[in-house]
This record gives sequence, C-alpha cells and structure tokens, in this order.
Amino acid sequence: MKNNSTKNKIIALSLALAIAPSISYARDDVGSYSVADALSTEHAKNKLGSNVAFYFGDQAYSEPVKIIGEFSANKKTNAFNKSDIEACHWVFLSAMIALKERAVKEGGNAVVEIKSNYKNNLTSSNDTFQCGAGNIVAGVALTGKVVTL
Repeated sequence: MKNNSTKNKIIALSLALAIAPSISYARDDVGSYSVADALSTEHAKNKLGSNVAFYFGDQAYSEPVKIIGEFSANKKTNAFNKSDIEACHWVFLSAMIALKERAVKEGGNAVVEIKSNYKNNLTSSNDTFQCGAGNIVAGVALTGKVVTL
C-alpha cells in the first residue's frame, strides 16, 4: 500500500510540473476592436437602450448642462472556448452597461470622452476599444465622463 501511495504522489508531482510551463506562458494579447461592431448587435442595443448617449474619444457632443464626474469600468469575462472577438465584444458590453448604470445612478444622460484604459494604458479612439484576451479570461477597462446634456 505504501508503495502505491508514493507512486501516486510521484505521478501527481510529475503532472503538475508538466503543466506548469503552459501556465507561465499564458496568453495576454491586447487588440483593438470596433466599437460599432460591438454595439451593433440586438443584444447590445437591448442592454444599453437609448436613455444614455455614449461618445468615444473626441467625438463631438453638445455643451453639457452639468458635468458629474469621471468614472471607470473594469470588467473581465470567461474567454474559454470563445474567439477573441466574441469574448472582447461580450466584455466590452459589460463595461458599457456598467458605465450606463453609473450614469443613471448619478443622474446623467450621457457618457462622453470614453477611453480604453487596459492595464492603465490610456488610449483614446472614436472607433476602437482595447481588449486583452487570454486563454481563459478577456478584459476591458473604460473611463468616461458622466454628464447631463
């Protein structure tokens, strides 16, 4: 019996050491994805509705009646068995929903100057957002100003 127990421990340790290199080389690819494509799905339109407007980068918007403040949303999603674009669109929508909910909570009706802030790398674009996609997790971080237009 003692022999089998030792043998099982050796096998378990060998397996753990065999998979350790694959964990240490986990993928974290940062890419740019289309805002328009991510927001064009029926699911996105239903979740975001029309009571809060969104303006990315330096897109023009009317003079705010009230500037409420700058807020951020940092979301992660399960990327296992999903394409990068599928996982990134999904997690982007989660971040957008969080910004919408914050705007509503604060009494705003728009989020302006929305920028990506993945891993504290602030990037501004009217057309794209940054998403980090790995083997297991995808993430999007956004910042924007909540205002009343």
